[in-house]
Amino acid sequence: MKLRTYIVEDNATIRENLIGTLEELASVEAVGVAETEDDGKNWLLAHPGEWDLAIVDLFLRQGSGLGVLAACRDRKPGQKMVVLSNYATPDVRMRCAQLGVDAVFDKSNEIDALVDYCIQNSAPAGMNLNPPMPASGQAA
Repeated sequence: MKLRTYIVEDNATIRENLIGTLEELASVEAVGVAETEDDGKNWLLAHPGEWDLAIVDLFLRQGSGLGVLAACRDRKPGQKMVVLSNYATPDVRMRCAQLGVDAVFDKSNEIDALVDYCIQNSAPAGMNLNPPMPASGQAA
């Protein structure tokens, strides 16, 4: 099952690289993008049944990712919001947690963790992504 993902990121290069990486390595389908707080809020709120994950940068061309996060506090159960930022300081992580964010990732060194997060959240419920090896240690 593809994780329908909306990305709020104003840097086109980062945005396109992120989409390519997530679509290649995780079961992610980019359903849209925004470069500003207003565009991100408007799309996410107007299309509540069309996304499973929103990836939000904090510093945008207009406004802030914090405004997007605050606007989506009452999202549907199962919808995830994560932050991907160069400013994933302890204070920023605490503020994001207060806004109900599910995870915060640092752009500079936590992209692998974001990919893992997407893989875990796209797996069907109850699916074991790491089945145990047979007792002999060899694949069956």
